[in-house]
Amino acid sequence: MLGKFFVWWQDATPGTLLTTWFSGTAVGKDNFGNRYYQSKDGKRRWVLYAGTVEASRVPAEWHGWLHHTFVNPPTQEPFKTKSWELEHEPNLTGTPGAYRPEGSLWKEGKRPPATGDYEAWRPS
Repeated sequence: MLGKFFVWWQDATPGTLLTTWFSGTAVGKDNFGNRYYQSKDGKRRWVLYAGTVEASRVPAEWHGWLHHTFVNPPTQEPFKTKSWELEHEPNLTGTPGAYRPEGSLWKEGKRPPATGDYEAWRPS
């Protein structure tokens, strides 16, 4: 429990939990397990993250609602997606699922051979 006072990036702070408990109204939950709340008068909106507190874990539809772009949450008015849009994915930097380009030390470390089209700069 003492960790909650000092390690805010792992979970909600005690102040956020108290605010949620006393003046929050549950609005919904996303596919990642994040829970969304608003104040009783509807002016303030916030999220309690499931796991690490990382803003990139909030899908677009909930991000729009949190920032008052949408009046109704996605639980009441579903977000319209385009056929070409991909499913939301949080930032994977620092995880095994992070992007690792060819030649990266994290991806076999084998660089493609030089093509000879690069000429180093030389001062005149």
